[in-house]
Amino acid sequence: MRMIVATMLAGACLTTPALATDRTGYQAIAAGDFTAAAKRLEAERRIFPDRPELMLNLAVAYARIGRTAEARSLYDDVLQRPVVAMDMPDGAVVSSHDVATRGRSRLQTQIATR
Repeated sequence: MRMIVATMLAGACLTTPALATDRTGYQAIAAGDFTAAAKRLEAERRIFPDRPELMLNLAVAYARIGRTAEARSLYDDVLQRPVVAMDMPDGAVVSSHDVATRGRSRLQTQIATR
């Protein structure tokens, strides 16, 4: 099982590393700086293009800065890859597919409420 800590932030799925280094954009997202988070995550994805935690956090950042189509594409990309188990702060283990599905459904809800 892959050890990733995931948390919810303002209704968005957000994954964070267990270590102090912030390679997942978590600190910028938590601070509400979604543009900085997107830049950080784009750089990390050039190195690690297949890591679902990077894709999921980048999807959150993109959704928050209005790049909804790109966020949806990232969620879809996670759903096309093998499932990765993610440890949640409350001790639950959630699949990367569950996190992507929830994130994608929030995009659809946002579009429907406009």
